[in-house]
Amino acid sequence: MDHSEKKTQSRAESLYIAVKDMAISFKFKPGERINEVDLARRMGASRTPLREALNRLVAEGFLVLKQGRGFFCRDLKPREMFELYQFRAVLEVAAVRLACEQATEQEVAELMQFLDETGPDEDGQTSEELVTLDEYFHEKIMALSRNMEMSKTLENVNARIKYFRWVDMDSKRKTTQKEHRAIVEALMARDADLAAQRMNAHIAKRLDQITAAVKESYSRIYLVT
Repeated sequence: MDHSEKKTQSRAESLYIAVKDMAISFKFKPGERINEVDLARRMGASRTPLREALNRLVAEGFLVLKQGRGFFCRDLKPREMFELYQFRAVLEVAAVRLACEQATEQEVAELMQFLDETGPDEDGQTSEELVTLDEYFHEKIMALSRNMEMSKTLENVNARIKYFRWVDMDSKRKTTQKEHRAIVEALMARDADLAAQRMNAHIAKRLDQITAAVKESYSRIYLVT
């Protein structure tokens, strides 16, 4: 690959990341049609790499392609969020069981040290900051499972529920740290059943809880214009 090809590939990747960030944070409103010409102008990009980025985001579940009508921002649907949380729970329960077998004593100790250094929260951090810490914790446990395919899948799920988690974190900021510590304590004890039980209880949500949080998410999306 020559220099110009590398530069083009790098530009396409940076464009994809930028548009993905817009989709995650709902800079496009739910159900909104994406004006490719306007977006290309704003991003300083040509239509071809932009179209590639949009198609990639469709494949990853962030955008929707409607035949003959173009690209649209996804809706926040309670049932879809519920199913993503169910899927996340399955992934992370399996991960923490594997971590009980695979993680070294030092790795588990470092995870507890991370919790010591980043909490408890005293209302001094934004929901976005807390979700970043929460994602790090869960992705670290996933990494301790030594399963790269599960790790990649969890990254996608986390990105698709990120805005929802920003909203939901306001109701969980008082309990998240304690639940994280309980999971790590079970991990330290190599008690896979207890670790799995605590992880599932930490993640699981009822459909009515998700429906309420989705309504709040819509309120926030349309509050910011």
